[in-house]
Amino acid sequence: MNSLIINSVATLFVCFSSFANATDKKTDPPTTPNFVVIVADDAGWNDVGYNGSEIKTPNIDWLAKNGAQLNRLYAAPTCSPSRASFFTGRPSSRMGIVAPISDKSNLSLPGDVITLPQALHQQNYQTALFGKWHLGLNPSSGPKAYGFDYSYGFLHGQIDQYSHEYKNGDPSWHREGKFITEKGHVTDLIENEAINWLKTKRDPSKNFYIQLSYSAPHFPLQEEDKWKKPYLKTIKNNSRRDYAAAMSHLDYSIGQIMKTLKKQNLDKNTIIIFMSDNGAMDKWNPGNQYQGRHAANDVLGNNFPLRDWKTSNYEGGIRVPGFIYWKNKTNSSLNNNYISVTDLMPTILTLAGAKSLPKTIEGQNIWNSIITKDSIPNQAIYIRGHLQESIIEKPWKLIRTRHKNKPTVFELFNIEKDPEEKKNLVESHSIITDKLKQDLEMQFAKDSKEVNSGGE
Repeated sequence: MNSLIINSVATLFVCFSSFANATDKKTDPPTTPNFVVIVADDAGWNDVGYNGSEIKTPNIDWLAKNGAQLNRLYAAPTCSPSRASFFTGRPSSRMGIVAPISDKSNLSLPGDVITLPQALHQQNYQTALFGKWHLGLNPSSGPKAYGFDYSYGFLHGQIDQYSHEYKNGDPSWHREGKFITEKGHVTDLIENEAINWLKTKRDPSKNFYIQLSYSAPHFPLQEEDKWKKPYLKTIKNNSRRDYAAAMSHLDYSIGQIMKTLKKQNLDKNTIIIFMSDNGAMDKWNPGNQYQGRHAANDVLGNNFPLRDWKTSNYEGGIRVPGFIYWKNKTNSSLNNNYISVTDLMPTILTLAGAKSLPKTIEGQNIWNSIITKDSIPNQAIYIRGHLQESIIEKPWKLIRTRHKNKPTVFELFNIEKDPEEKKNLVESHSIITDKLKQDLEMQFAKDSKEVNSGGE
């Protein structure tokens, strides 16, 4: 009898222990990292403090200097193509997106390509987007349709910072795909919504991926005096001062997000990725946009020492500030490998535990390069905008500019020796030029028929 009781108690103890262990496994925090991706809108190479700017960005600078600075991070020359490339891991031109989606366009991401948030769902991640979408201007083609569990912000490429309307007056500000009306500056609203989500809507049993796609420092520039005041003596041009104020406002917001991660004990296991979607614009003439209520800006961003501006395939348009920070995992480093925005999706998915990647991905996992700074094998970066195409194979870069009524122009640069792209080497390096022409044409042929027909 006593032995029966003892055996029964032992059995109960084993069962209870197994239940407790199973319960613990469910509540244990995930071992794979969380992700916070921060995208600035039209921030130039020399618009962040750590690249030598006169603009003060202490939070961005701290993360950059304590993480891996991506010194050769390449995006598309405009916003929709960059975002499409980031979310799919392939050149946006494959999907017919080579320019900003604007006005009344119905263009959007195709439904047959697996996106980053969709792929993260397979790893049991919770996903949220705060801010700019710009990959479908209607709620039906908004973030939720492509895998985001939660979304808040604006669908279009630019909006008034306070009325939150698109330049033609169309509504854009939404929560979960439903247009809403709110008071407040876009930068503050994005920050507050993200912080609230982290505190109250995050599922602690899951990893999370959140993206803060700010409107700053994109025009229209509508900053309070408190953000302009630090630059009254150092920046004389009013437009440039307003731009600097937008960057400082953005930087402060990033600092608040970082404080929240720390308070929620999430900072140690969260990877921070920062980038601009393209290079800066030099100026803005709004005309009748926003019903004519915004003045022109004669000076905006600064891509120094890089050549040209947003929309071009010169370095100033496509080489963007960026870094990856993971506390106690990324050493302070300057990574000079040539990295494409298409490489970020496969890298994130691999870190998230994915054993295989969607077949449509063309980028590659570059995490080993981030940690060791080893070179990336067979790296060729193809970028197509609506004005030019380029292909980069270190140290060479070939740019093709096609004209309807004039001959096509090719330019070859050694961007290691000549990062400012001052000396065209096409005539003196004909063998390299011919090889890159062939490589570019092979990439061009893979692009969507919609943009390859009719001389696009």
